[in-house]
Formats: sequence, structure tokens, C-alpha cells
Amino acid sequence: MSGAPLSRAELSVDVLDAAQRLLGCELRADTRDGVVAVRLVEVEAYRGADDPASHCYRGRTPRNAVMWGPAGHLYTYFIYGMHFCANVVCLTEGVAGAVLLRAGVVLTDPGVARSRRPSARRDVDLARGPARLAALLGLDRASNGVDLTDPCSPVRLLAGDPVPASAVRSGPRVGVAAARTRPWRFWLEGSSAVSPYRAATVRPRRNSGRGGAG
Repeated sequence: MSGAPLSRAELSVDVLDAAQRLLGCELRADTRDGVVAVRLVEVEAYRGADDPASHCYRGRTPRNAVMWGPAGHLYTYFIYGMHFCANVVCLTEGVAGAVLLRAGVVLTDPGVARSRRPSARRDVDLARGPARLAALLGLDRASNGVDLTDPCSPVRLLAGDPVPASAVRSGPRVGVAAARTRPWRFWLEGSSAVSPYRAATVRPRRNSGRGGAG
């Protein structure tokens, strides 16, 4: 399925448009076990200043600096003290926005994928969920800021065939308390790798109240 790298211009658009463009694209990573690639089937969009669920809602920090652009770079973060999640930066430079990569279908040797995710009971679970996807591809703190549009990058985002609008579904983001009704999660209808919807548990706000995504 491998194609040309997705261009920076294609990602320098609003997060909702970028999220839908990413569906069907291929994410390839050079891991210690060999190349591992997935076809993206589920994503979530996060903006900056107008999205209280975003890491950038309260402004720029050393942690979220990559999310302010330029587009086409990988933004990774550590969550719950145990997992990494990966996002594709979009919008124009200086305007924060990114798309969380939630799930994918393995395109490369399933044996290599299995060796990297031995706890997965089924092939469909290898990259089902953002933490599993990041673990499969070896995306961690060292991957933060990687240019996905560079053909020589250790992690590359390749353009797939455009997905027809009729195949795309949308709904609320998973496990996000702030702005929890926004239908900013997008997925490919019929894919068994799409993660199940889980609503956030809304608790009294102590600090920012933001979810752990984007």
C-alpha cells in the first residue's frame, strides 16, 4: 500500500479536515525489529485555544511546543505514568492543533507485529487504541518532533487513497471530559480495529479538567 509521503501542505489545514484526511493513510516506523506499518482507521482532532480538551488550551509550554507547528511533525506524550500516545501536528505554524492517532490495521509482517505486542490476543488488537498503536510502532519521547513528511525520517506518514465521505463516521472523543460532546473522533465504518467508545467520568474540577489527549 506504500505511497508518497503526505505533504506538509495537506496537513496545514484545520484539525477536522486533517483528521479525515489521515484516515486510510499509512504510518510506517523503523523499529529495532524491522519496519512496522499500519493503516489508520481511527483518529481524534484537537485544536488549541478554543478546545478545552487540548494540551494547548492554556497556551504554549515546553511540553506542547511541537503542537504549535509546523504541520507534519509527530507530537508524543506520556499518559497515566505508563503509556505514550502519538499525534500528527496540523494547522499553520504558530496555531496549535493536532490529531491523535487512535487505531490502525497492521500492513506489514504480522509476525514482527506480534513479537512487538505479545500481549495482543488477536491481530485486530495489535494497534487498537492509541497506547497500543504507539507501542507497536515504538513511538515514545524520543519520537517527539519527528518530521513525518521527510522520506528519510524513521517514522513516515504515507498518503493512502482518499477515503470516500460515505465510509467515515464521527462521534464524541473517547474518555475526554472537557468538550466531551464534540463529535471530533473519526473512524472508518466497518473496521474491527476501531476502539470501543468510552465516555469520560465527569468529576469535580480541581485543576484544568482536560482529558489526556491531543
